[in-house]
Formats: sequence, structure tokens, C-alpha cells
Amino acid sequence: MTNEEVAVALKDHENEIKSLKHRMHEQEERDKTLTELTTSVKTLAVNMEYMAKEQTKQGARLERLEREPAESHKYFKRTIWTSLITTVVGAVIGAVLTLVIH
Repeated sequence: MTNEEVAVALKDHENEIKSLKHRMHEQEERDKTLTELTTSVKTLAVNMEYMAKEQTKQGARLERLEREPAESHKYFKRTIWTSLITTVVGAVIGAVLTLVIH
């Protein structure tokens, strides 16, 4: 091999090394981007988990709030019926006692 052939071969190797360095740099940038994306997805997953738990808690609170008017309605309905029955029974007892006493 002549000096000229060696010089050409060295120049080819040098160009190939430059190309490989360039490709390696691009790969490092992709790896960096991928790492950032992975971290972002992980953070997003944690936030989504927290939001799901919070939504479950809010659902339970909403259910209680929706149930409250129905329970209040039942309570007032029961109170009205109890009052009416007590009034009727009291009137009947009063009438009976009035008849018995006279």
C-alpha cells in the first residue's frame, strides 16, 4: 500500500468517525428527549391517580348531598303524619273523656 492509499484510507476513516460522532450526538439527544418524556408520563400518571382518588371522594360527598333532601323530606313527612295522628287520637280521647265526665 502506498502512502497515497494510506492517506486516502485515513481520510475515509476520519470521515466515518465524524459521521459516527454526529449520529451518536443525535442518539444522545433522542435519549435525553425520551428520558424527559418518560419522566413527564410518570408525573402525569401520579397526577391522574391523585385526581381519580379525589374524584371518588367528591362522588361520595355528592351522593350524600343528593340524598339529604330525600331524607329531610322523609323526616318532615313522618313528623306531619305523627302530628296528625296525635291530634286525631287526642281529639278522640278528649271527646271520650268529655262524654264520660258529663
